[in-house]
Amino acid sequence: MAPVHHRALAWMRALTCVLAIGLSQPALAQFIGDAPPPIPPANVPQGLTPSGPAISLAPPSGPAATPGLPATLTQPPVTTALPPATAPLATAPVPQQGVLALNARFGKDLPAVTSGVVWRVYSDRPDASGAFQLVREDRSPTPNIVLAPGGYVVHASLGLVSAVRPVTLRNDTLREQFDLPAGGLRIEGRVGTTKIPQGQITFSIYKGSQFEVGERAPLAQNVAAGDVLLVPEGTYYIISNYGDANSVVRSDIRVQAGKLTDVICTHRAAVITLKLVSDKGGEALANTAWSVITPAGDVIKEYNGAFPKVILSEGEYRVIAKNEGKVFERPFNVSNGVDGEVEVIAR
Repeated sequence: MAPVHHRALAWMRALTCVLAIGLSQPALAQFIGDAPPPIPPANVPQGLTPSGPAISLAPPSGPAATPGLPATLTQPPVTTALPPATAPLATAPVPQQGVLALNARFGKDLPAVTSGVVWRVYSDRPDASGAFQLVREDRSPTPNIVLAPGGYVVHASLGLVSAVRPVTLRNDTLREQFDLPAGGLRIEGRVGTTKIPQGQITFSIYKGSQFEVGERAPLAQNVAAGDVLLVPEGTYYIISNYGDANSVVRSDIRVQAGKLTDVICTHRAAVITLKLVSDKGGEALANTAWSVITPAGDVIKEYNGAFPKVILSEGEYRVIAKNEGKVFERPFNVSNGVDGEVEVIAR
């Protein structure tokens, strides 16, 4: 029989082989007390997902199993750490805004203006070029204009009437009422009881009376008959031109705010057609140059052509016709409202 120490040594070597064959390295390490602790899920790299079921690290069962081994060990499940739930995007704060509520009336104790107003809102500070930038324009009678708080200049116009006002808008509603003392002016021309057709007569409007001393620029020119012109209330004078010769009428008028003033300018004139003929009642000769003059020799109008038409105020005139180097003339009279022809005989 082998000595005792030899038998013990052989038994220990056999046990070491069994342990080396039956246990994997991690299990063996844990068995001998040096196994590292399980990796917590929080340390698992992001983006990894389990590729299958957990792998058992238990030693194989059977005779070679050694009593006293720890219970079945399993690898902690690999867990993918999900990113934290995305918080909803914060809504950008709505910038503070104010409301500029505008309206206009014709004047104190007068009705509101219900149409025709043009509202323009400008910045109250000029830009680099020195211009005040237009911020908003509105053509409704009572607009509610939404703007950022700050300083602005409001311009209101109704025809030839306007008003300007600086305002300071805050984060609320600012109500502004403008007085626009405008009155309507509608003009037509007549000869006797006959209305002068549109296109043959025009009007120019001047501030004040025709009897006031001094030169003034017209407030409006070439106003057509029947058009309604909105002007500030007050006194005006009208120069009415019927045709392009000497039929001119001046009239003083008074315009009231909120009212339409109709004006009739009455002319005493007639439409005259000029003809140069070889014989009375004959065909008009072409290439004729005409001059209409007063008895004193002042030239009123000059024309070229076979049938020129001239609108002349009633009175006495002379007409000169030039054709092929020859000069012909004759006197004639114009009666109010009596249109007609003036023939000049070329002889």
